[in-house]
Amino acid sequence: MKTFWTEEIFGTKKPIIAMCHLSALPGDPYYEKEKGMKHVLDWARKDLLALQNGGVDAVMFSNEFSLPYLTKVPAITVASMADIIGELKTDIRIPFGVNVLWDPIASLDLAAATGAKFVREIFSGVYASDFGLWDTNCGNTVRHQRTISAENVKLLFNIVPEAAKYLGKRDLIEIAKSTVFNHRPDALCVSGLTAGTETDLQVLRLVKEAVPETIVFANTGVRTSNVKDQLSLSDGAVVGTTFKHNGTFENHVDQERVKEFMDIVNSIR
Repeated sequence: MKTFWTEEIFGTKKPIIAMCHLSALPGDPYYEKEKGMKHVLDWARKDLLALQNGGVDAVMFSNEFSLPYLTKVPAITVASMADIIGELKTDIRIPFGVNVLWDPIASLDLAAATGAKFVREIFSGVYASDFGLWDTNCGNTVRHQRTISAENVKLLFNIVPEAAKYLGKRDLIEIAKSTVFNHRPDALCVSGLTAGTETDLQVLRLVKEAVPETIVFANTGVRTSNVKDQLSLSDGAVVGTTFKHNGTFENHVDQERVKEFMDIVNSIR
C-alpha cells in the first residue's frame, strides 16, 4: 500500500491539522492597539498549548482575524506572524504550517523564514469573491518557492475557496483533475462555504475518486458528530472552529473539546 507524505511528516494516517487563529495584527482594521502584540502572542500561546495538549497531529498558524482579507498582504502582516511564531518556537512540539490569508507568495515567505512544513493557500484559478476579482498565478508562485529554497514545503491547494466561486462553468471534478495534472499539488483541500461550514460528503467522495493518488483533506466543518464520515472519505482534516469554546469562531480553543474529538479520531485510525 502506498505511503503518503503525510505519514512521514505527521507520523500517522489521516492526520488532524488544527488551526491556531491569530488575532488581528498591526495594519489590520481591528487590531487592538492598546493591547498590542503581547495580547496577540498570549492568545496564540494559550490556543497552541490547548491544541497540543488535546492531542492534534499538527498545527497551522493563520491570520484568521485580519478581516477583511487581502489577496496581496503588506509586509507588516508577514513580519508580525513571523514574530509570533518565533516567540512560540520553544512551545511548539508538533509539525506546523502557515497560511497568510490570502497570499500564496507571503505564505511561502513565512514558511521559509520560520521552518514551516506546509502551507495552505489558493494557488490556482480565477474567482468572483467577497474580496473582489480573485486571480492567481501558480506558475509564478512555484517558481518563487524554488527561488527562496522552500521546495520542501508542502503545498495544500484549496480548490473550493471560501466565499468565492470559480469564474466560468467548470465542474469540480474537472478542476481537481486539471489542478493535479497542471500544478502537482501535495494535497487538495475541499471546503464548505465559510469557516466552520461542513464539507459536503458527496463532494469529498467525488474529488477523492477523481484523484486517488493525491491527498485530499476535508477543510472545514469537521466536528465530533461527523468526523467518522468525513475521515472515511478523506485523507485527513483541517479543523478550526470545532475546537473553540462552544464551537464559536471568535473564542479560545477548548482543550477538552480537542481531546474529545481526537479520542474519536484515534479510535478509527
